[in-house]
Amino acid sequence: MTSLLILILALRAWNMGNYPFPNDDEGTYLAQAWAVGHGKGLAHYTYWYDHPPFGWIQLAALSWLPAALLPDSPAFVQGRAAMLVVVAGTALLVHTVARRTGMGRGAAAGAMLLFGLSPLAIPLQRQIYLDGFATLWALAAFALALSPRRHLWHHIAAGAAFAAAVLSKETIAVLLPALLLTLWQGSHPRTRTFSFAGFGSGLVLTVLFYPLYALLKGELLPGPGHVSLLGTLRFQLGGREGSGSVLQTGTDANTLVDGWISSDPLLLAGGCAAAVAGLFVRRLRPVALAVVVLVLVALRPGGYLPQMYVVQLLPFLALALAGAAHALVRALPARHVWRLPAIAVLLAAVLLAAGPGHVRQGRHALTATQNDVYHQAAAWLHAGHVRDVSRARVVTDGVLWLDAVDAGFSPGRVIWHYKLDQDPAVARSLSRGWRDVDYVLSTPALRGERDNLPTLRTLFAHSEAVATFGEGGGRIEVLKVMKGDG
Repeated sequence: MTSLLILILALRAWNMGNYPFPNDDEGTYLAQAWAVGHGKGLAHYTYWYDHPPFGWIQLAALSWLPAALLPDSPAFVQGRAAMLVVVAGTALLVHTVARRTGMGRGAAAGAMLLFGLSPLAIPLQRQIYLDGFATLWALAAFALALSPRRHLWHHIAAGAAFAAAVLSKETIAVLLPALLLTLWQGSHPRTRTFSFAGFGSGLVLTVLFYPLYALLKGELLPGPGHVSLLGTLRFQLGGREGSGSVLQTGTDANTLVDGWISSDPLLLAGGCAAAVAGLFVRRLRPVALAVVVLVLVALRPGGYLPQMYVVQLLPFLALALAGAAHALVRALPARHVWRLPAIAVLLAAVLLAAGPGHVRQGRHALTATQNDVYHQAAAWLHAGHVRDVSRARVVTDGVLWLDAVDAGFSPGRVIWHYKLDQDPAVARSLSRGWRDVDYVLSTPALRGERDNLPTLRTLFAHSEAVATFGEGGGRIEVLKVMKGDG
């Protein structure tokens, strides 16, 4: 198992700074982790309860390690290094859950490999997503609920672990029915009532910290002049623009799911088929139900489906597929003449179905160089091109926000572009409007919001490039604002 874990971590660590292209969410979570680590609160701006904060609190706790080992790397690379700890824990828990659902050592190792070698999982798990933390804690809850000792404290801990998952990324809460089924199967009939009571106590008492925090700050209920937990929850559930139907060609959801399947058809299609079969095998039913629930949520019409949602699904797909293969082999008697040939046929089928695509996409993940522009832009910030960085005001995307702060720019004067016309506190700090800004770091994410943010659009109209990295749509430009213009 140790060798498998080293292989999984090596595939994610190698070239992680060059592929995939940074997502603005990565920068947001890094900046929020910075705020926690530096005692600035739960976010570098007004915390508006968009997600529970436990995910980036954990990221803040892990951030010292990559900062010490990779001091000259851009902030997003350091953050990705911290995520290797999450990947290691997740891989080990996949093996643990596999064993506790009755799989043999070979099948448990197979589940770990299906998860660890997935060309879809490798780039997504390099990135800094809250879903990674949530999945880790959810798997821990499943492992504790299936504890062979059936100890009450294990079931209480399962509830607390699932609460930690929800407080890392709230969408993982849909796995509760599968976890309750797991606890039903993992508890002793004589003490099942106590097990469920303990689980519920661990879950509820831990989750309550979040609304209690909002209540103590006077931000639980909507009201004038402040953010609120319930108001944001209402927006998250019904106020966001949907991604369209997965089943309708051309929608964002359909395009996204097609991309997932083309990246790893074995795990996506094979895992879903295995989950349907697993519903009829008692020991596999909890894992199969987890897959079914997560897939049904993704298929809901009109809902919002983010790119990173599949991170929650991948380990359960691997468990379902390995479990179904194990059940198929176990259906033959131990000394049956077809047992070894059946195993050989299954392995050959897996290699033929997944091998070429895994090798091709794996090679791309290990050799692609997409992020030179971010490395160059971060280096420019640290190179002393701005005379008085402590007084200069710069607008940037989420990815480069922390690089600007690390380069000496005052955190209060580094403006995440999304907040320009969205945060009243930022608007108040710009007494002369766009003329109070000195530089704009024009990235793809920032240019994509230009039409939605009037102040940003005005800044583009009154600035000129003083440095350019890359070319085309992926370029990054350092724009100096011409304040005498207009």
